[in-house]
Amino acid sequence: MRDRVEELRGLRADVRSGDLRATEAQHAKGKLTARERIDLLFDPGTFHELEPLRRHRAQGFGLEAKKPHTDGVIVGWGTVHGRTVFTYAHDFRIFGGALGEAHAQKIHKIMDMAIAAGAPLVSLNDGAGARIQEGVTALAGYGGIFQRNTRASGVIPQISVMLGPCAGGAAYSPALTDFVFMVRETSQMFITGPDVVQAVTGEKITQNGLGGADVHAGVSGVSHFVHDDEQSCIEEVRFLLSLLPQNNREMPPVVVTDDPADRRNGSLLSLVPVDGNRPYDMRKVIEEIVDHGEYLEVHERWATNVLCVLARLGGRLVGVVASQPQSLAGVLDIHSSEKAAGFVQFCDAFNIPIVTLVDVPGFLPGVDQEHGGIIRHGAKLLYAYCNATVPRISLILRKAYGGAYIVMDSRSIGADLSYAWPTNEIAVMGAEGAANVIFRREINGAEDPDATRAQLVKEYTAELMHPYYAAERGLVDDVIDPAETRATLIAALEMLSTKHALLPSRKHGNPPQ
Repeated sequence: MRDRVEELRGLRADVRSGDLRATEAQHAKGKLTARERIDLLFDPGTFHELEPLRRHRAQGFGLEAKKPHTDGVIVGWGTVHGRTVFTYAHDFRIFGGALGEAHAQKIHKIMDMAIAAGAPLVSLNDGAGARIQEGVTALAGYGGIFQRNTRASGVIPQISVMLGPCAGGAAYSPALTDFVFMVRETSQMFITGPDVVQAVTGEKITQNGLGGADVHAGVSGVSHFVHDDEQSCIEEVRFLLSLLPQNNREMPPVVVTDDPADRRNGSLLSLVPVDGNRPYDMRKVIEEIVDHGEYLEVHERWATNVLCVLARLGGRLVGVVASQPQSLAGVLDIHSSEKAAGFVQFCDAFNIPIVTLVDVPGFLPGVDQEHGGIIRHGAKLLYAYCNATVPRISLILRKAYGGAYIVMDSRSIGADLSYAWPTNEIAVMGAEGAANVIFRREINGAEDPDATRAQLVKEYTAELMHPYYAAERGLVDDVIDPAETRATLIAALEMLSTKHALLPSRKHGNPPQ
């Protein structure tokens, strides 16, 4: 027995160390090995590997002579900040991390375990796609992954960390997950690579130019987070996991904070200009309100006219959706509607209350927006809010015009509480535009059209756009002192913490596509 145990130890040591040349080649590219990444992700000494001795059974094309243990993927579970997390990590040193039948079966198994255990799944992606030598058998393995991604959606948090190339159908698994992290220079995602693009369209482009981290973070919106190195990337994955619940049956962790719930926000009085045409950075408003000014922004570089952040208020996790007047004046357009809709759906799936900070002048006008389907895309955000059953609080800081006011979680679509600052302007449109429509004949027939227009704008504002108009009609629950914003939101969240709402019985809804 002792001899057998010693043999097992040696075998395990060989499996863990891997091929030295392949390890050096991985490091030469500025990349960590799969096991080094796992060590960064999990609390020290907590990772339990499954099927480390698995080998493929494929024949032909030289595969029968090369049957390394693990078959190019490491799967298992451990703890992150003391809570169970499952993972699979492609080992690029073995077959370039390409997916074969045995490789896929290991991933299927760990995904099934994560769903059954009700714990998050983190994939550390660094693979070259399907293993061509195994043909369609390997390709079918992706189908099993996609099916499980979909089954786990809204049940457990799924996080994809892109640490190498991801091409072809393999890119669809990360796209089905909740969050995608990428690392500059080393990770790429595309359906067809630069060579195919050039052959078909004649366009010459590099891998990073086609599907690098900055492209997907700022242009396509595929990536939610981008980092300069693997260490900082995986550390932020750990931080994100610390915020989230384990599954859709649990509430997010509540922490004890020494940031007083009744801390006044006096700086907001000077931070946000009364003049609705003057921009400001909504991030500074968020920093002033949330616990210790700390938050995690999702899609920071994509659709920057709306902000989506995870933060804590009074120790409770909240999802904040906020207009960003500093970018396109905070209007809603195609991309920002999609961005906010996805974030609202995620928060609702995992019991995260939603706070909406509104300063929106409307939807972005233009032929490109209309032809691009702004109606359809805007409806995605409307659907997401209307369908959400978590606590929902909206706060109108300044402008809230037209359909965009309704879409940004107004009382009329089901917000539990709606507050406003005394600078709010809730209306069908701005006073200038409204006066031009309503009083067009009077203005055109006046001796001094400009003076008449100014007078009528003033009258319209006084009659229909004063800060208490909506409150007088029950469309706003209260008009509050901006300095009391934090205290008001925390008290409201505490009251709504026991909210229980049910949707009509149905298989699923049919959201706008």
